[in-house]
Amino acid sequence: MSEAFDASSIPPRRKILVLSISCLSIFIVGLDLTNVNIALPTIQQSLHTGIPGLQWTIDAYALVLSSLLLLSGSLADRIGRRRVFQIGLVAFTLGSLLCSTAPNIQWLIVFRMIQGAGGSMLNPVAMSIISVIFTDDKERARAIGIWSGVFGLSIALGPMIGGLLIGASLGWRSIFWINVPIGIIAIILTAHIVPESRAVIPRRVDPLGQALVILFLVSLTYAIIEGPSFGWASTSIVGSFLLATVALVALVAVEQRQKEALIDLRFFSSVPFSGATVVAVCAFAAMGGFALMNTIYLQDVRGYSALRAGLQFLPMAGAAILFGPLSGRLVAKRGPRLSLVLAGVSLVVCAVMLTGLTAKSSIAWLLTSYAIFGLGFGMVSPPITNTALSGMPRAQAGVAAGIVSTGRQVGQTLGVAVAGAVIASRLHGPLPSGFAAASHTGWWVIAGYGVAVALLGLVITTRWADSTAVTTAQRVFPNVS
Repeated sequence: MSEAFDASSIPPRRKILVLSISCLSIFIVGLDLTNVNIALPTIQQSLHTGIPGLQWTIDAYALVLSSLLLLSGSLADRIGRRRVFQIGLVAFTLGSLLCSTAPNIQWLIVFRMIQGAGGSMLNPVAMSIISVIFTDDKERARAIGIWSGVFGLSIALGPMIGGLLIGASLGWRSIFWINVPIGIIAIILTAHIVPESRAVIPRRVDPLGQALVILFLVSLTYAIIEGPSFGWASTSIVGSFLLATVALVALVAVEQRQKEALIDLRFFSSVPFSGATVVAVCAFAAMGGFALMNTIYLQDVRGYSALRAGLQFLPMAGAAILFGPLSGRLVAKRGPRLSLVLAGVSLVVCAVMLTGLTAKSSIAWLLTSYAIFGLGFGMVSPPITNTALSGMPRAQAGVAAGIVSTGRQVGQTLGVAVAGAVIASRLHGPLPSGFAAASHTGWWVIAGYGVAVALLGLVITTRWADSTAVTTAQRVFPNVS
């Protein structure tokens, strides 16, 4: 249960408006995870930066977003979900405006971090707002399916929308302008429509746990991105990997002893919850690698403009639009298994199709593979969310949603880092002539992500898995609904 309002008393029309506002906010958050990719060549020319600067432009946003999601979720449960949601909208909108004015790459990275901080207050908080307002199980599954589908759609549409804006001679700064009016509208609507709610049993802030999460993610991402440049055996890279390992071990040890931990490790005794979190990491790692490698391939190898490159992603976006809502309805009627398996198989098929990529590969073959990827990515988001939250008490929706959302963003961050590292390690000669062959290993990595999604989809939807979710909820929160 939640304080401040009775969900059953909220009219259906207002519930729909709340869902729409949540979808609006998550759309711009997801959009900025991928639309910057298509602008990288233009940013490189405009701000006179190198490849590392471009990589950090992408990952600075995703890193801050993923690092602060858990804190934002628990804060929302404590001080009010609407309040934190509004703060996030203001920070994200301001960060977007600042990004559009960045004079150099260093300031752009800083402003992207502000964006990420704001986005961290939107993703899990929007999901938890939906979870406490839609109390009927089937109604809740459909709402989460729509929300998750919009998030997946925004990520799929990112390259295309970015290409359209840049192609219209508006420049790379326009990809940030689009967030400002949407953010302002969402701020106004939230104040008038979204009811305030809090968890009955919120948890305290865990600064040590939060610091260890940041240390782990930053050091791991740094090591993966900079490994090809410094050498995998160099002192700085080995030291970064060791630091990440120490931070992870310390995080587990600290969180086990905390009464109100940032990450409640007891949640992971639920097989659907832990499995869905891993699925989220794999699926969004696939998207991060897919977007990065195809953006480089289309613009640097095929020589396409940003507009033409962005339009090549239309089949992927179209498939995500079609199959995202379909997956939500399928989950509501038949459960998550079929959606997860179809998603994993589709990711594998797309990746295998591109393992033989050349500079002259057929456009028809390329676009077909994009459509198949869009099918898989559209299918995967609704069952991730629904499976992870099944059996969890609604009063802890912010914390549970935060962990799942963190899995998504960590996957996105690592997907970009791993794909870039693989290409850098395999690249021989200039990028235009050597990229296609260097990307083959990267596509096999993405196929591996797809295999993991399909296999986990079979395991985490069994009766045994469902029983662990029920047992976990009863043991962890016996008196909380």
